[in-house]
Amino acid sequence: IEMTEMTGVSLKRRALVVEDNDSGVPAEETKKQKFSECNPTKDQDGLQNDFLSISEDMPGPPDTVSAGKGGENSEAQLEDEEEEEDGLSEECEEEESESFADMMKHGLTEADVGITKFVSSHQGFSGILKERYSDFVVHEIGKDGRISHLNDLSIPVDEEDPSEDIFTVLTAEEKQQLEELQLFKNKETSVAIEVIEDTKEKRTIIHQAIKSLFPGLETKTEDREGKKYIVAYHAAGKKALANPRKHSWPKSRGSYCHFVLYKENKDTMDAINVLSRYLRVKPNIFSYMGTKDKRAITVQEIAVLKITAQRLAHLNKCLMNFKLGNFSYQKKPLKLGELQGNHFTVVLRNITGTDDQVQQAMNSLKEIGFINYYGMQRFGTTAVPTYQVGRAILQNSWTEVMDLILKPRSGAEKGYLVKCREEWAKTKDPTAALRKLPVKRCVEGQLLRGLSKYGMKNIVSAFGLIPRNNRLMYIHSYQSYVWNNMVSKRIEDYGLKPAPGDLVLKGATPTYIEEEDVNNYSIHDVVMPLPGFDVIYPKHKIQEAYREMLTADNLDIDNMRHKIRDYSLSGAYRKIIIRPQNVSWEVVAYDDPKIPLFNTDVDNLEGKPPPVFASEGKYRALKMDFSLPPSTYATMAIREVLKMDTSIKNQTQLNTTWLR
Repeated sequence: IEMTEMTGVSLKRRALVVEDNDSGVPAEETKKQKFSECNPTKDQDGLQNDFLSISEDMPGPPDTVSAGKGGENSEAQLEDEEEEEDGLSEECEEEESESFADMMKHGLTEADVGITKFVSSHQGFSGILKERYSDFVVHEIGKDGRISHLNDLSIPVDEEDPSEDIFTVLTAEEKQQLEELQLFKNKETSVAIEVIEDTKEKRTIIHQAIKSLFPGLETKTEDREGKKYIVAYHAAGKKALANPRKHSWPKSRGSYCHFVLYKENKDTMDAINVLSRYLRVKPNIFSYMGTKDKRAITVQEIAVLKITAQRLAHLNKCLMNFKLGNFSYQKKPLKLGELQGNHFTVVLRNITGTDDQVQQAMNSLKEIGFINYYGMQRFGTTAVPTYQVGRAILQNSWTEVMDLILKPRSGAEKGYLVKCREEWAKTKDPTAALRKLPVKRCVEGQLLRGLSKYGMKNIVSAFGLIPRNNRLMYIHSYQSYVWNNMVSKRIEDYGLKPAPGDLVLKGATPTYIEEEDVNNYSIHDVVMPLPGFDVIYPKHKIQEAYREMLTADNLDIDNMRHKIRDYSLSGAYRKIIIRPQNVSWEVVAYDDPKIPLFNTDVDNLEGKPPPVFASEGKYRALKMDFSLPPSTYATMAIREVLKMDTSIKNQTQLNTTWLR
């Protein structure tokens, strides 16, 4: 197999396009929702987003991660990487669209993060990834190997379910009073609702409505001056909100309602936060097998504790970017990392490659695969890459950590974040800088809040206010940066064949390939370590390359334990070449750049006929399907097909105007 390196030529081709983040559907097409049907909790920002059409922005593939310790699985496992912890608001990360291309000049290219090699010998060609958000669809593959599809909206028949009237029996005002009571927002200890047209059936429905829609509240009937009232009160103090009531759930029914969630332009944690607001429960009663990226249509399984399928199905009337279905009751929740991977359907539009080139590229992807690099979205979009922050944490350089996160930077950021950074640079006053931020739930806001609380001498505690997931993301980014660079070097020095001293996994145990065993292995068996205290390194010159890279970063490869336990890296192993499964493709001709080139699950549910293609058209598109294991990046597979830099910086500079 011939191995090729990225050259300047590949950077000059017409390439992938980035759509502005805010180029949504015209306002008149945005549906008006009936808020009265399903009011979310009022005190959280950003709800309007869930009622708007999806903006079309650049997709990245899911980065689903198996949770576990290094070496327990043939795929890399970054410990506890995606916990069920509330993520931070995205408000601080979104870009201003007008000068997106200008701002991305300061972003990273693939070479900046060690992505420099290709495995195949075919000639590259260009295409546009993500011309429409629906051109990138991800379906989760469950632990039984089945691909998740949303194809059934029916509700399991259950005698115990209350009637549909529970959603309409309470007025908007009554719902608001009950919500304030439920969330301890006023001094009242109870809310009394008068029963108009008093009948036993009517009272039962009101009791059921309050208990179903406002977990944590109990009800009783009282006579007051000849009128009947249903009185709602707290069952068990503040804990009741987190733990749905035990006694109202039938013993014969599994405690968890499993369902398939179809979502557009939302990552998994955001989606769960939205669902929990509408259901008025804590997000931690939801479980899932892997987090899916925001910038795509994704379909995955979710489980929730003691919420009926009936209530979940009701959300389909309220939310635009979501669809819930395939409900079933089970005894157990889902566990992070239980999935087998993800199946991708991707359309590359306006391709320039000949049919032969496409055939060659796709055959190579099917037979050889691609280098299992960590994709660009792991490293951030601004002039301060996340791996630099991770390196400073590992070096215990806390002033530098603070500086890297808060200092003014070039790159794609909202105006108020720029003002906040300027204030910080000028005054070094966390309280003053915090005043410039309308949205506090972002990394910068949490760090400034911590500095106000603990003072500038205790940056470690201040940094600790950032959710654990987000903190660990920085050091995992540094590990990924090292791994990418080392893999490029391994492939440069030893090519695409196993070499004596390479590592392979036997079960969960890493072992060296000996000289006499080389022919018993293929390049697809070889793994390389993410640096840490619990891994071994290859027994050839790449071991020295790891040592040199970490030494240059003032880190000791023999001592990767950190004073703060959270930041100690045990390391993990990751295959260097991935061969996708279930690979298929077709080249289709089309005239209208706006038409979808395949049906989604929701299209199929609505009975839309699949698109019919002409034999000739103005444009050609490559539609590809493939499955990948957890924690691998679809953009890296697409990069191998196109032979092109997938960084947003490169895409925006090459071509930001196609079809504007």
